[in-house]
Amino acid sequence: MPVPFNRPYMTGRELQNILQAHCNGKLAGDGEFSKCCEAWIKTTTHCHHALLTHSCTAALEMAGLLLELKAGDEVIMPSYTFVSTANAFVLRGAVPVFVDIREDTLNIDEKLIEAAITPQTKAIVVVHYAGVGCEMDTILAIAEKHGLKVIEDAAQGLMSSYKGRALGSIGDLGTISFHETKNIHCGEGGALLINNPTYNLEAEIIREKGTDRSRFFRGEVDKYTWQSVGSSYLPGELLAAFLYEQMQAAESITAQRLQLWEHYHALLEPLEQKGVLRRPIIPLHCQHNAHMYYVLLADEAVRMQVIQKLKSVNVSAVTHYVPLHSSPAGVRFSRSHGSLAVTDSLSSRILRLPMWIGLTSEQQNLIVATLAGALP
Repeated sequence: MPVPFNRPYMTGRELQNILQAHCNGKLAGDGEFSKCCEAWIKTTTHCHHALLTHSCTAALEMAGLLLELKAGDEVIMPSYTFVSTANAFVLRGAVPVFVDIREDTLNIDEKLIEAAITPQTKAIVVVHYAGVGCEMDTILAIAEKHGLKVIEDAAQGLMSSYKGRALGSIGDLGTISFHETKNIHCGEGGALLINNPTYNLEAEIIREKGTDRSRFFRGEVDKYTWQSVGSSYLPGELLAAFLYEQMQAAESITAQRLQLWEHYHALLEPLEQKGVLRRPIIPLHCQHNAHMYYVLLADEAVRMQVIQKLKSVNVSAVTHYVPLHSSPAGVRFSRSHGSLAVTDSLSSRILRLPMWIGLTSEQQNLIVATLAGALP
């Protein structure tokens, strides 16, 4: 039987919610299920305010608008991330400034941030890779010292924490993804987490096409009008209905994924001890959500050899990000501060293994045995 890289999980009750949303007579955004999802996010993460969006990309774009970035402003971030992390700020005319990542977690190297700050720097964007928290205490201290905002790209980080604080709830703004590849999903979806309450009202306006429609429905104004720049960042109510059921199962989903993660980790320990690969490293002060399991191999040639061997037994394993600084748009719109040698090295050696609820121990055993057999 083929083993796909990902298989989106369903509890089996999502369709009942979708039917209920239809019966409620409101399928456009910001209905009952949307509000339930936002309340769940606030309760779970302890953020100040949460707004559901149609994607994490949309939430990042809203963050760029809230920061009122303009041409020439700079935003420090890792190059090892998805394109949306940079695009959201390039759309505002800002310049992504890439710094290198850490060898252990593949997160932004907090020790390199301060040297990259210039008078044009407005924000630091951190990416919690694989649901493992960046070193937020250090990063927040740097931001406070220089008067910068901190945005957390926690696309992969729901149900993860840093020193007991939920990822996405620590910086000024946080973003979450509910894409089908994420632990908790609705096909396509996202959320903006607001931890600085000064952004609450403006975020609602931006999300509602630049109008104060949300205030109108709360009875705070007698009609809604165009107030500011904005766009249509609301998800439809059917997506929210699907997502709310996933949220009810979040603890169970996380527990099942952690069990899969730990099984991989145990199976691969002998190979790490032999020095032929490296397993993920989770700092003791970080609780991760088992979003992914990856290994770091000797070089790109070995990685391709392993991928082909796994493919021969119908197992799909994949690489991850092409570093943004080496992409055509990265060269055009951004700049790098210092060497990005760690980013270049790790991105060429990482291999992500299949990870989804329903993956059996036998399949994991086959994956690891095949991987081992492909190593030089």
